[in-house]
Amino acid sequence: MVTKLLLASNSPRRKELLAGLDIPMEVVRLKDIDETHPAGLQGGDIPLHIARLKMSAYDLALADGEVLVTADTIVWCDGEEMGKPKDRADAVRMLHRLSGRTHQVYTGVCLKSAVDEVSFVCGTDVTFAPLADQQIDYYVDHYRPYDKAGAYGIQEWIGYVGCTRLEGSYFNVMGLPVQRLYSALQKLRT
Repeated sequence: MVTKLLLASNSPRRKELLAGLDIPMEVVRLKDIDETHPAGLQGGDIPLHIARLKMSAYDLALADGEVLVTADTIVWCDGEEMGKPKDRADAVRMLHRLSGRTHQVYTGVCLKSAVDEVSFVCGTDVTFAPLADQQIDYYVDHYRPYDKAGAYGIQEWIGYVGCTRLEGSYFNVMGLPVQRLYSALQKLRT
């Protein structure tokens, strides 16, 4: 039985989502790792690879019932990975690319107990209405989405006015597919 979750993430959204499971939780310092991935990885394989890299950076002695959680999220649009924007111009470029089209959000998750380890990837299709230049500028200038894959937070203004369709987990788009994670925790040997 899972008695405590150790979240290795700097994301306030992941912390908030994981706390919603009502399992005691602690955030552990995310170690600096090289998040580059082998050329040729596509779609969901990218965040799964990075989540596994994050997991391998920890050599914690986990107590019975403790589970270490790592995750990574990317936006994937027409064969292009969209991570966190480098600056304002990059954020604007990404949002123009997503405007009026469907893209995928992939999150790779790794769970590790003292006796077991499991990893998975979750994908969600997100469709945006065409976005006007002034909408993109307003969002970037007011919400500064530089810490978000694809330069947007679905739970923010741009999601309210721009998202026309979502197929899959809403919480995955926020950065953590909580239902899928909970299901995996039920099967994980601790």
